[in-house]
Amino acid sequence: MGKVVLVTGVARHLGARFVAEIRRRPDVDLVVGVDVQPPRDPVVDPPGRAADHRFERLDLRRPAVARVIAEYQVDTVVHLNVSATGPGRAGRSAVKESNVIGTMQLLGACQKAPGLRRLVVKSTTGVYGSAPRDPAVFGERMQPKNLPSGGFAKDAAEVEGYVRGFARRRPDVAVSVLRFANIVGPVGDTPLCEYFALPVLPTVLGHDPRLQFVHEDDAIEVLCRAAVEPVRGTNNVGTFNVAGEGVLLLSQCARRLGRPTVPMLQPVIGWVAGLVRQTRLADFSPEQLRLLTHGRVVDTTQLRETFGYQPRFTTAEAFGDFAAAQRTGLLPPERLTAVTDRLAGLLGSQDTAVPYPARSGRPTHPTHPTHRS
Repeated sequence: MGKVVLVTGVARHLGARFVAEIRRRPDVDLVVGVDVQPPRDPVVDPPGRAADHRFERLDLRRPAVARVIAEYQVDTVVHLNVSATGPGRAGRSAVKESNVIGTMQLLGACQKAPGLRRLVVKSTTGVYGSAPRDPAVFGERMQPKNLPSGGFAKDAAEVEGYVRGFARRRPDVAVSVLRFANIVGPVGDTPLCEYFALPVLPTVLGHDPRLQFVHEDDAIEVLCRAAVEPVRGTNNVGTFNVAGEGVLLLSQCARRLGRPTVPMLQPVIGWVAGLVRQTRLADFSPEQLRLLTHGRVVDTTQLRETFGYQPRFTTAEAFGDFAAAQRTGLLPPERLTAVTDRLAGLLGSQDTAVPYPARSGRPTHPTHPTHRS
């Protein structure tokens, strides 16, 4: 008999896409999706061979998930329900309960499942935080200068702590923790994608942070590879940073979208962020504001050399695919790019994704090279 995979968070776009893809795998016989509400799009059998699919409507904060794991004899759990937002614009307290309490209940059920062999947990590079004195690049073994003080990043850090405890109690279970950079694609449903959809982008005066992105296609492929036996010569057990190669400055992202930016002092942009949240235009949280001030870059050497996967999309290509699906901004990207390329040529530089500058989120200055791009 093939694998029986339980997937949490299937009501969201990423969860639904993962279910469709994992059903194609030849060693998977059954996929059980769980969430508080059914997927928005009906489940369609992929062409060719496809594993059976079941949906169980339940809240992970309740112990009913243990019954589902036992009933279907689940041997692989893929936990995608750790998210910055909840279904139906749930409040922050409800989202935190779903992330942390839901994970605790799930791990408790996994602890009691003798047949469980593999656990995959979706996390975020947000666990490293965003601070002015951060290292240029974060590796998996590095600790943040300042632990996340709240929001989704703190939830993810707590979840990872519980997962490490589970791994110690169940050494027979292969545990993978995947720290994703900002996931983008034609369908962008994350808080950062909501920010980039604003007609005018508020930015922090004097800062042009470095950002990384991972395309949703690469995210799905990494999750699928983590859920099955590793290819010979690779190892999919452990903690891995997942991001496309290279970085983009926030100013470069704005130009690719054709969005004008409005630099503001930090106290002012904090007030604007609160107003944006109240009007529900975007989930402009304090942790996102820190990211848009100081940026964050992670090392993906372990993903390539140990996990054995090279993302097909670079950071610039992933964001480009997202930008192509957005409405044209107030400033036509073609004209804006032509002007900036001419200026870059005069200054001896080009508007390309910079590989890894020396500092994270350094305040820009007219003589600083990143300012000229």
